[in-house]
Amino acid sequence: MEIFRELSTIKNTCVGLGFFDGVHSGHQALIKKLVDISKENNKKSVVITFKENPAEKFSKEKITYLTTTDEKEKLLSAFNTDYLFELDFTDEIMKMSAEEYIEKILYKHFSPDYLISGFNHTFGKDRSGTPEVLRKHQDKYNYKYIEMPEITKDGKTVSSTLIKKELSLGNIKEANELLGYNYTIFGTVIKGNQIGKTIGFPTANIEYPKNKAQIPFGVYSAKVKLKNETYNGMLNYGIKPTINKDCKPVAEVHIIGFNRDIYGEKTEIEILDKIRDEKKFNSLDELKQQITKDIEKC
Repeated sequence: MEIFRELSTIKNTCVGLGFFDGVHSGHQALIKKLVDISKENNKKSVVITFKENPAEKFSKEKITYLTTTDEKEKLLSAFNTDYLFELDFTDEIMKMSAEEYIEKILYKHFSPDYLISGFNHTFGKDRSGTPEVLRKHQDKYNYKYIEMPEITKDGKTVSSTLIKKELSLGNIKEANELLGYNYTIFGTVIKGNQIGKTIGFPTANIEYPKNKAQIPFGVYSAKVKLKNETYNGMLNYGIKPTINKDCKPVAEVHIIGFNRDIYGEKTEIEILDKIRDEKKFNSLDELKQQITKDIEKC
């Protein structure tokens, strides 16, 4: 997959539209459809998205993401898409009417034979562009529009918003089911206070990415990927109230049956399920007893 971060001209295309935060199961259905149609019609598959959520321009609240830019690229590349355009959501684009966006961005640069979006996709000034608008302009701009229907799980429409909500409640299994894979945090192993090592449970610490969707402070079962190896792990995310009075939140994972210095190494932590809430214990011995029980559950 070739990645562009500014507009270029590519013809003979099928184009998929969306922000694709999380590349969840609904997004995956769209991308698979895009790639299949492209191959069937001997076209190039193109995904057009933005580097930041356009809502950043309007919302006063902090915007969080299920995936960073690098993570999104990695997930999308797995579907063998030909091209990915990650554009800046500029003031110029923000002020374009829906038809101007179709004409000046989509038609001018890509002349798509097919356009695909989700059922709730919006674009253009004041979010005036909708699937109905894309369908309306098919003949004028010589493309065929395909609207992907909603994907549901247990009667709920799959969406990035719903997944963030499930994560915020600690409903990890439900979030993973909606995602179609395990929610993952990436980071470089840093030095902590090494108390875990002194009580027999060494941990690899990473900073929880600032803009990633949050999970509650607590203990989680996890899979830990280091280079090409995968291990079982127990993740604690929180402020470690038993041993620290003032601690900024940190993600520390005990890799079960593993004892090697990995400071500075990059790791992936797949979060599988929540075991319990974070808790302050009366002593280190009480903490050790609980950690032993947590590891057994993991």
